[in-house]
Amino acid sequence: MKKIEAIIRASKYEEVKKALHEIDIDFFTWWDVTGQGNDQKHKKEIYRGTIRDTSYISRRCLSIVVRDINLQKTIDCLLRTAGTGEVGDGKIFVSTIEQSYRIRTGESGDDSLYNRD
Repeated sequence: MKKIEAIIRASKYEEVKKALHEIDIDFFTWWDVTGQGNDQKHKKEIYRGTIRDTSYISRRCLSIVVRDINLQKTIDCLLRTAGTGEVGDGKIFVSTIEQSYRIRTGESGDDSLYNRD
């Protein structure tokens, strides 16, 4: 099992969510995050007389645990749908999950995951 953490633009979330559902990745967790990358030093912009800091792009972090066989198709889906080609598109991190359990039934390992093959 692998855990994918993807930090994407919040504006791409709906498109990414739809694409994940199309490849049968239906269960994941997300939360809104803020951050700053190397190429996003404090930039200020005046909009309607108000100075705004534009160095922070609204982002969403997705946490997706998948079976090993679903890893590459999930990563490919994220790369295809989350990118804009601009600085600040985000990052994908992959780590190994040693074990998982479904609390309701007690199932463990691959059987505890929702993304069945």
